[in-house]
Amino acid sequence: MRAVLLILILAVVILIVAIGTGFLDINQVRGAKAPDIDASRNGVTAQGGQAPAFDIETGSVAVGSRQTNVAVPTLEVKRPGNPAETDQSAPVTNNAM
Repeated sequence: MRAVLLILILAVVILIVAIGTGFLDINQVRGAKAPDIDASRNGVTAQGGQAPAFDIETGSVAVGSRQTNVAVPTLEVKRPGNPAETDQSAPVTNNAM
């Protein structure tokens, strides 16, 4: 029950965001009409109503690809055994015992 409620809340939030950002535009083009119901001594007669009609326009998303060159940084690894390549004057020791 909680999952269904969560899904409904998310759907309403997504719909509000879509309308608010202009991605979804809903216009009513025909109004609703309630059915006519008449009761008399002969019985009840009903004539159908009319459902509303809507014009819905959605935004579009264009997805494509292109060729481009990307500069990739180079990586240089210096091994700690050659003191000429490192800037340390003395080796590091751990005497914290």
